Amino acid sequence: MTAFHAPLVSRRSLLADVAGGLGAIAVGTMAGGAGAAAAVRASGAPADLWPGVIRAYHVPPKAKRVIWLYMAGGMTHLDTFDHKPKLEAMHGQPMPESFTAGQQIAQLQGQKLTCMAPQHSFQRVGQSGQEISTIFPEISARIADRIAIVRSMHTEAINHDPAHTFMNTGSMISGRPAAGSWLWYGLGNDAHDLPGFVVMVSTGNFGQKQPIASRQWHSGLLPSRFQGVSFRSQGDPVFYVKSPPGVVPARQRDVVDAVSRLDNLRGAWADDPEIAARLSQYELAFQMQASVPELVDLSDEPQSTFDLYGTKGGDGSFAANCLLARRLAERGVRFIQLYHRDWDHHGGVKAHVQGTAAEVDRGAAALVEDLARRGMLDETLVVFGTEFGRTPMAQGDGRDHHMKAFSIWLAGGGIKGGLTYGATDDLGYGVVENPVTVHDLHATLLHLLGIDHTRLTIRSQGRDFRLTDVHGHVVHDLIA
Repeated sequence: MTAFHAPLVSRRSLLADVAGGLGAIAVGTMAGGAGAAAAVRASGAPADLWPGVIRAYHVPPKAKRVIWLYMAGGMTHLDTFDHKPKLEAMHGQPMPESFTAGQQIAQLQGQKLTCMAPQHSFQRVGQSGQEISTIFPEISARIADRIAIVRSMHTEAINHDPAHTFMNTGSMISGRPAAGSWLWYGLGNDAHDLPGFVVMVSTGNFGQKQPIASRQWHSGLLPSRFQGVSFRSQGDPVFYVKSPPGVVPARQRDVVDAVSRLDNLRGAWADDPEIAARLSQYELAFQMQASVPELVDLSDEPQSTFDLYGTKGGDGSFAANCLLARRLAERGVRFIQLYHRDWDHHGGVKAHVQGTAAEVDRGAAALVEDLARRGMLDETLVVFGTEFGRTPMAQGDGRDHHMKAFSIWLAGGGIKGGLTYGATDDLGYGVVENPVTVHDLHATLLHLLGIDHTRLTIRSQGRDFRLTDVHGHVVHDLIA
């Protein structure tokens, strides 16, 4: 007699029959309130905390986490952190062909190239005497001696999307894991009820709005559980923050457990690593029902904090995201990335770069200062950077894309404060001293978190992949 096997219940069918409650959970939604928090704690459910594949640090770590302030659009180094008096003297004159002959240029190719002076003055600030543009009064006055300015960055990509991809993943080929995914995979996450990699995006009013695709925080070759989670900058950080009417945390716990049992049954015979990833995400989503409402409830913040950042939070501004980033860091999130997509200045660079700087200046300075006064800066690496720079040649009254040189700064997490590292030529066209590649930046970032960048790898498609590919050197001169 032939045995009869009942058909497996599909995940899709089950979700459709649960009054919509789990469907929201599975995509990272959450419900809030003290009752939800109490139910989560009382449930005794496993946190499914990923421990990381690195069981022992490769080098002594100086940082525990990263907050990356990403100035999307190509921040001009010549008007912000790289003072060029010679360029000012040559304003309006032809750009010497000795700089540009045979070089890749984006939209100025084949056009008359004319020098464009720095559009804002610079001043020496802090005890270190670093030169910073006057459009950053808060950074200059409050954290100049805490930051290390790197003037010798350069990249391989001259257009925005591949440059973003390269800066985030170490490759211009889409599909590689983002830096935040690598860190979550390698070191795990100190927060059991929040993702290990959180992304927020703010939009300004002074430049072309740089599109930011979710593939910039994708897990790529790593399991999908390590993909960055995007939080919205206004209102609820994620959609469906409220539970459906009549759905209580205990009921949701039952549904999560039921789906987990079914998935485990399927996983016992189906060789599909994504089943485990989905299980972990169900559990994380349930934990986030309690953690996220508490995260965005700023009633426990003193007025001095709001005064510091210049915002009460939740207004979609870069400063509000910086405040939320500090709260995420306090709760153990490993990698937090804040995009501000307002730095694409092909025209009107004088007014627009000043306006954009004003959108990020106070928030960035406040974040570093806030971390310092809470004793968190020493273990938090803050990166303030962009995907490439801008040309010393004019594009009308703007500047074109430039991959040969740009500036970033770093603070906290083992970084030497008050340091200016590397240099460009007299016109700011190319790097002439201590060049730093994107791979070098990634190698240094990993080193500061206790990781040898050559040893954090994953085997895929017949070869080992890593964030720095086959490149990268740690820039020890930046490390305290």
